[in-house]
Amino acid sequence: MKDNRLRTLWQQDRPAVNAWLSLRDGFAAELMAHQGFDALTVDLQHGLADTHTMLPLLQAIAATPTVPVVRVPWLEAGVLMRVLDAGALGVICPMVNTREEAQRFVAWTTYAPRGTRSYGPLRAKLVHGDDYATAADAAIVRFAMIETAQALDHLDAILSVEGLDAIYIGPSDLSLALGCKPAFDSVEPKVAEAIAHILARAQAHNVVAGIHNGSAAGARARAAMGFRFVTAVADAQLLAAGAQAVLAAMRA
Repeated sequence: MKDNRLRTLWQQDRPAVNAWLSLRDGFAAELMAHQGFDALTVDLQHGLADTHTMLPLLQAIAATPTVPVVRVPWLEAGVLMRVLDAGALGVICPMVNTREEAQRFVAWTTYAPRGTRSYGPLRAKLVHGDDYATAADAAIVRFAMIETAQALDHLDAILSVEGLDAIYIGPSDLSLALGCKPAFDSVEPKVAEAIAHILARAQAHNVVAGIHNGSAAGARARAAMGFRFVTAVADAQLLAAGAQAVLAAMRA
């Protein structure tokens, strides 16, 4: 099984640049994958794809060195195992609020004897190699999303869970949880303070910190802070921005 590029970048203390796949079109995913992003995340929570339509997106990414990541809809064992069996090398789980939830997340994405993931890597073994059963646990990256007041209250307990590789901040949900207006980059001071606190505690626990951003400038600023997995753009965002730029030029 090949090394996971995300882990290689982090060993070098370099940030991984991620893009978001909100659309469920395989060719759109293929276009994005060929641009050279370190990772692409298929969004099954708020995007248009689901477990029945994600496969063409993962197949499109597989033609490139880009790391396939999936954000699952929720902390649910069956879905976590399905996306890994389909070939995802990273999984982002939303709304992880307690140590116990983080422990379940790690267990369901890890084979026995350390975890309880059921064996059946139908596509994963095909694309990642015959040694998948013995190599997958160390290769897969597990991100727990920190985006609620409850998660902030249990932050150190979550970060201390063995096998949790990374956390991923959802600034919009975190903003709402703190009584602020949802935003990605230009967050209110209370949210900015919480983001800095999460980053500091993750670094103290030697857990990689990732965050969602609304722009390349926002992603660069967060990378400079110390975040090592930064989402810079989404496919739908690029499509809309490109169309708007053409129309603005034509109507000027």
